[in-house]
Amino acid sequence: MKKVNRLLIITCVIVYVSCTDNSTKTGNQALTGNPFLEASTLPFQAPAFDKIKDSDFAPAIEEGMKQQQDEIQKIADNADAPTFENTLTALEKSGQLLTRVNRVFNLLTGANTNQQLQKVQEEEAPKLAANNDLIYLNTKLYQRVNTVYQQREQLKLDPESEHLLEYYLQKFELAGAKLPDSAKNTLKALNQEEATLMAKFTNQLLAAAKNGALVISDSAELQGLPEGEMKAAAEVAKSKNLDGKWVISLQNTTQQPNLQYLTKRETRQKLFEASWMRTERGDSNDTRKIIARIAQLRAQKAALLGFKNYAEWKLKDQMAQNPEAVESFFSKLVPAATAKAMREAADIQSLINQQKGGFQLQPYDWNYYAEQVRKAKYNLDENEVKPYFELNSVLQNGVFYAANQLYGLTFKERKDLPVYQPDVRVFDVFDKDGKQLGLFYCDYFKRDNKSGGAWMDNMVGQSHLLGTNPVIYNVCNFTKPAPGQPALISFSDVTTMFHEFGHGLHGLFANEQYPSLASPNTANDFVEFPSQFNEHWALDPKVFGHYAVHYKTGAPMPQVLVDKIKKAAKFNQGYALTELLAAANLDIQWHTLTSTDSLQDVDKFEITALQKTKLLLAQVPTRYRSSYFLHIWANGYAAGYYAYLWTEMLDDDAFAWFQQHGGLTRENGQRFRDMILSKGNTDSYAKMYRDFAGHDPVIQPMLENRGLVGE
Repeated sequence: MKKVNRLLIITCVIVYVSCTDNSTKTGNQALTGNPFLEASTLPFQAPAFDKIKDSDFAPAIEEGMKQQQDEIQKIADNADAPTFENTLTALEKSGQLLTRVNRVFNLLTGANTNQQLQKVQEEEAPKLAANNDLIYLNTKLYQRVNTVYQQREQLKLDPESEHLLEYYLQKFELAGAKLPDSAKNTLKALNQEEATLMAKFTNQLLAAAKNGALVISDSAELQGLPEGEMKAAAEVAKSKNLDGKWVISLQNTTQQPNLQYLTKRETRQKLFEASWMRTERGDSNDTRKIIARIAQLRAQKAALLGFKNYAEWKLKDQMAQNPEAVESFFSKLVPAATAKAMREAADIQSLINQQKGGFQLQPYDWNYYAEQVRKAKYNLDENEVKPYFELNSVLQNGVFYAANQLYGLTFKERKDLPVYQPDVRVFDVFDKDGKQLGLFYCDYFKRDNKSGGAWMDNMVGQSHLLGTNPVIYNVCNFTKPAPGQPALISFSDVTTMFHEFGHGLHGLFANEQYPSLASPNTANDFVEFPSQFNEHWALDPKVFGHYAVHYKTGAPMPQVLVDKIKKAAKFNQGYALTELLAAANLDIQWHTLTSTDSLQDVDKFEITALQKTKLLLAQVPTRYRSSYFLHIWANGYAAGYYAYLWTEMLDDDAFAWFQQHGGLTRENGQRFRDMILSKGNTDSYAKMYRDFAGHDPVIQPMLENRGLVGE
């Protein structure tokens, strides 16, 4: 996932860190010595985490907003006639302090938060929303942008500059710049309330997931759990002063990875219900009232802006462009996905009956018995393959190696830069000519104070205008091994590492003049294209053979196991696609509510929405319930979760192009870099794809890769 934390970077979409910003002055004594006041002197302006204190954030955010507003007002009040330079370029250069602090704050509140940071997050969210409105609801500023836009043909702008002009005009108009003052005031109030609730939701969800962890007192209840997972669960318990017990922390999705191992059905049910009910316990972390209000606010905001619903407003600048296109796309997937899921359910029920289980398949049974079906069909045991996926080998001999073979990149770990947590690693990234492109940070192990899931973002963005190079990071939530044990991960985790580094490549290869348009700042239904495309190289024979070696002996994975993994890749895809479609449809249903709809009962709405889209399958729960759907309530994917499937169509079709043109070659990699990864948001997404592939994207490769055709 490319994290789009609207709460914290909404004001930063037009601003990035400048390597020449060394003139910040302030009379506020509380800011004396604040590390954010000047650009970092570390390589590539990497954050000086050893100098940053929690108490630095609030004053730096406040000062950053003040400085940005001063800069914005100077642009709006400029007595000179509007020009591209004194309006658009000036906008791109504004707000550098706010960007600098928000990028680090965004990182820490996601990956290493605490109560002090959460308090700042909730207090500053409505102020940041108000700051954003002061920019995009500024009538004089909008008029200047519009004046330049009307003169664009005479200006003879280069293509990127012309695209920036179009980008800003649309951004102002979608934000409500053309509204009368009374409507603008209403919109500001809606935006601030929404921002406040989004911040509160994020913190409630983190607390709910932490409190919802399953605590086990009797090791017999964990029968079937691999030794490594048992030791890790014991370590978590020990860290919570629960010696002699085991704690299974919750991951962000509905289904939990350990369900495939647990032999005792009662334990599986407990773990599933801990996940399913994490935010619906009627306590202080119950999110249902908040999300119902957020949905209502968004519908009201869309109506105020002249749209039927929030999805219609949100999709105007996306590749899909409207909800109807998304629903049409879904219609091509739902029947085949649910039919395959039901065939898979029948196979699992048959196995349960053969074993004289005496019960009907439930969601918490699926992964456990699906693993047995997989073993029976493909003779593949995940515990048999995990020893070949040691995390460091996957990273350096797999993820980095593929980037070298495709793009000529090389990596060198460094220990001299400060990090925000001891598990974080840092690498220099060198281009094919030996010139350093930027820095890559990775933080792979889960913690109680880390949000669930996996994501990428920038600490510093690329821009020729500002003279900055990318500093990027990947965050994941893999189980940390017990001391002295190897970090052995599943093939699903391997795929996640390739995915997030695909986002990283998008950021590293950014080659734009303007920070607002620089990769990976693209539409949600395009930004997941590079990441999902990069997943394909995890199974490429040359790459796979380079990293999949036994952690003890160094022996390559036997070909028989490799073949089993490849054959099993299409296994359980009906289930996997259906749970994803259910979540994506829930998202669209929430965001096609209108301003006349009443405040929703979350539980009833969820059931009705899934019934309406024919995705209410008793055995296949939605990947995220509404109440813990972080993507859509706080991470910028509102009305956009479909993007993962939309971009899967793009990435499968693009990989088919690679296969037809020689596969893993430097020539192909360079073409993909030049035509997709380095282009950012400088052209129409449809045109970019068409120029690369020679045709519009087709869905057939996706259906084939999912195993939905040809059965």
